[in-house]
Amino acid sequence: MVARRPRGRPPGSKNKPKPPVIITRESANTLRAHILEIASGCDVFDCVASYARRRQRGICVLSGSGTVTNVSLRQPTSAGAVVTLHGRFEILSLTGSFLPPPAPPGATSLTIFLAGGQGQVVGGSVVGQLVAAGPVIVISASFTNVAYERLPLEEEEEQVPPPHPPPPPQQVSQSSSSGGGGGGGFADPSSGLPFFNLPLNMGNVQYGDDDDDDEKVRIF
Repeated sequence: MVARRPRGRPPGSKNKPKPPVIITRESANTLRAHILEIASGCDVFDCVASYARRRQRGICVLSGSGTVTNVSLRQPTSAGAVVTLHGRFEILSLTGSFLPPPAPPGATSLTIFLAGGQGQVVGGSVVGQLVAAGPVIVISASFTNVAYERLPLEEEEEQVPPPHPPPPPQQVSQSSSSGGGGGGGFADPSSGLPFFNLPLNMGNVQYGDDDDDDEKVRIF
C-alpha cells in the first residue's frame, strides 16, 4: 500500500523571516533636532548664524527661552523704525531661519517677543544685538536640502490648456489607410508647468566631535 503524499507545501516553508533592512546613509531631506545653549554675554543672532555657516546647514528656530538685554528691533507698526531696548527682558517667543551662503536676501531673519519687568510685551524683527543676559536655550531643526520657488506663477503658466480628446475611430482608420499623420492627440508634455527650482548646493556634512565648535554654542 502506497502512503499518500500530503498536499500543499511542507511545514516551515512559508513565512520565513526576512533579513532586516539596515539604512547606512542618512537621507538629505532628514530634519535634525538641536538644542543650542548660548552662553551669557554672547550675541544670540550671531551665534546661530555662525553655527549655520560653519555646519553648512539651514537652521529653523522653533522656540527659545532665557533672558536677553540690549535688544534692537524693527517694529512692524512703524515703517523702518528701529527701537533699541535697554534692560533685561524675558523671551516669550523666538522664531526665524538661518541659511548659509549662497542664500537670497531676506532668507535669514529672527523674530522675537519679549516681556519687560513692568509686564509690557514688545516684539519685532531683530536687526542688531541680542545679547544673552544668562544661558539662552534655542530649540531648532536643521536641514541640508533647500529648494527656492519664485511665486506667484505667471497667468499663462497657471492656466494650462486641457489635453485634446482622441479622434473618433473612423477618423483614425481613414488616416491610417491614407498614410497621413495622425491629427489631434494629447498636448506636448514638454509644455508642462515650469517651476523655478533653484536647489541650494549644500551637501551632507559628517559631524566630528563638538569640541572644536565655538565655545559660545553648546550642542546637546
